[in-house]
Amino acid sequence: MKSYFLPLALISFLFLGQSCNQSMPSGAKEAEMMTQSRSSLKEEMTAADDLAEPEEPDALGDTLSDIAQNTEEYGKIIENPFLGAKDNPLSTFSIDVDNAAYSNVRRYLTQWNQLPPNGAVRLEEMINYFDYDYPQPTGEHPFSVNMELSQAPWAQEHQLLHIGLQGKDLNYDELKPSNLVFLIDCSGSMSNNNKLPLLKKGLKMLLSQLDDKDKVAIVAYAGAAGLVLPATPASQANKILSALDRLEAGGSTAGGQGIELAYKTAQEALIEGGNNRVILATDGDFNVGPSSSSDLLDLITEKRKLDIYLTICGFGMGNYKDDRMEQISNAGNGNYFYIDNEKEAQKVFVREMRANMFSIAKDVKIQIEFNPQWVKAYRLVGYENRLLKAEDFDDDTKDAGELGAGHTVTAIYEIIPQGSASTQKVTQQPALKYQDAPSIKNNSSDLMTLKLRYKPLDSDKSKLLEFNLNKEAAVEQTSDNFRFSAAVAAFGMLLRDSEFKGTANFDKVKNWALSAKGQDPNGDRAELVKLIQLAAQLKSNAAAKND
Repeated sequence: MKSYFLPLALISFLFLGQSCNQSMPSGAKEAEMMTQSRSSLKEEMTAADDLAEPEEPDALGDTLSDIAQNTEEYGKIIENPFLGAKDNPLSTFSIDVDNAAYSNVRRYLTQWNQLPPNGAVRLEEMINYFDYDYPQPTGEHPFSVNMELSQAPWAQEHQLLHIGLQGKDLNYDELKPSNLVFLIDCSGSMSNNNKLPLLKKGLKMLLSQLDDKDKVAIVAYAGAAGLVLPATPASQANKILSALDRLEAGGSTAGGQGIELAYKTAQEALIEGGNNRVILATDGDFNVGPSSSSDLLDLITEKRKLDIYLTICGFGMGNYKDDRMEQISNAGNGNYFYIDNEKEAQKVFVREMRANMFSIAKDVKIQIEFNPQWVKAYRLVGYENRLLKAEDFDDDTKDAGELGAGHTVTAIYEIIPQGSASTQKVTQQPALKYQDAPSIKNNSSDLMTLKLRYKPLDSDKSKLLEFNLNKEAAVEQTSDNFRFSAAVAAFGMLLRDSEFKGTANFDKVKNWALSAKGQDPNGDRAELVKLIQLAAQLKSNAAAKND
């Protein structure tokens, strides 16, 4: 059995030999982009061989078909600019525990041997793919809050503010019962081995983690939605597995009908005080029926009021609709993953099952007030589609992200301190005619104040936490958490060719990641280093081709 990456040499020769003008993935305008010299191919195969999981024998055929008929969709990302702290002292956003972007980027690099499109690289999702070693909470609140400040590795005149949340671990023996409804896309676009067959393997992994008090139902949709399996005790594993095995891909997609039926099924089997969740598994190609993005978002927004949570698992390639998947997840109190191989399925459904399936806090918002006495300007790295208005922070009717059991959430701000020699362009407010400009003189030594709001699962009234920071640490005194997250952010900026990447390059980023790898029991951080090396080679090849 060979990985997707190994047959790419064959793919190159096939495309060269057939004079094929079919459309290629984003960034590839002709088949020659898939070719490398034999020596370069050998080096890249060695670097990436451990990254791809073994696939079924006809995976090469699936890959060829996906590449030749690519219609993937990604939203445009406009990066957060630097804002002047005097005119814009408040920064407010909703937490995000999604990590789909990282595994999707990995798929581009290892399976398509290609740099990802800019819209696929969401920095907050890449950063939050990894676990960080934050302390467990010890007080009444279900998470700890951690902050560090030090020099930005890619801009010596700038600082990085690292914010980390650590959700409380749950005891497996004390888990609330689960009511899970698998909403499965069985349309024709899901036929490839990296779609419905991989999905079945992942859900079987999840079933192995459930016990007698949990219930499982299956809704399938393809042209019309149908109840494949009513709510069934997880102890009846054979019955559930038999229903899964009967699913076959075929027909077109009526996503809205399936979502309606899935929520109805979950509501009928609702477990009061339990973990009620719809797990939507699809390639995101909603193309028939009540399926416009706005209609689906309205539907999901309405259904979240039932306190039934949503998990979205994206599969496949070629016609993957990332932008729709992310929008639906954000609207539905949900989390969003992209599963590109069996190893990722095991990570989502087994290794991180509690964090992904059991929420411990809802509507988690962060608001930072920067002190213009010490901060000239700042920018939030990523989270572009999670920004909130300042007044939304105190408004308990405004939706925000959920935090899972044992989950970590990490956010990074890049700061230009007062007195810095930085030449970075800063977005300033225009001068005001009828009121004085705000003063920056105050007696506080605080660099900033962090406020955090969250709602307990059984309440619609938020709780407020507040923290101050007034001390900068030398880079060598920072934690692995600080330095590794900075390396991931810099890697993402290089992939996007961001205007804010500063002096970062692939060699530097690789060294930053290696120096902060720390404990890496599952090899996730080692994998990042290999991806950096592979991306550097692809970037070099592309530059050489353009010369």
